[in-house]
Amino acid sequence: MATPRATIERVPAGPAGPDGERRAVVRAARTVLAREGWRRCTAEATAAEAGVAPEAVGRHFPDHEQLLLGVLLDSSASVAACLTAVAESYLAETGDLREDLIGLGRAWLAPLEAFREHFAIVRHISAEVTTLPAGAVDKWQATGPRQARRALARRLEQVAGRGLLEITDADQAAERFILLVPSSVVQRSFHGALPLGRHEEDALIADGVDDFIRLYGPPASR
Repeated sequence: MATPRATIERVPAGPAGPDGERRAVVRAARTVLAREGWRRCTAEATAAEAGVAPEAVGRHFPDHEQLLLGVLLDSSASVAACLTAVAESYLAETGDLREDLIGLGRAWLAPLEAFREHFAIVRHISAEVTTLPAGAVDKWQATGPRQARRALARRLEQVAGRGLLEITDADQAAERFILLVPSSVVQRSFHGALPLGRHEEDALIADGVDDFIRLYGPPASR
């Protein structure tokens, strides 16, 4: 299955020279964006983090806002690809629907730990949303959250086809699952900044799954 294409390459440290310098600038912009947010991630701050002269940033990325947008979209695409894999790994076969949905909900939270830098960026952007460049939020949502939701919708539709869920709008059902199950943990932990205890996470996930089944489970399960 195709996954969202990164806008700025995610690569390890490279050799010296123009390509290595460009990669260093991208990594630095990602680090500063996660630490300081959009407005304070200036070309000067990026250059200082990368250990290069300020003009080097402009040489590789004349439009610094486009660099930041590229970093954001690349990061979002990586998380979406991870969640797409989660959606495709769960519910292919269903034994106990409730337990399987609980497992899916917990797996959906894995990126909070695996992509800590990304969610630091999200926390900043959420606070700065009214000051972002026009179209940035929509591009971010399209590249990340909407891609992941569509993958989940496809899986839930397949489960419904087996008679285990009653769904007329799979995309809406996926959105409801995300809001009821993983988002309860995401919001309470401030996107992973203040991790919850396992017992609290388990309770939130189970409660959300029960609510989801009440909405979409077949009559016998409600």
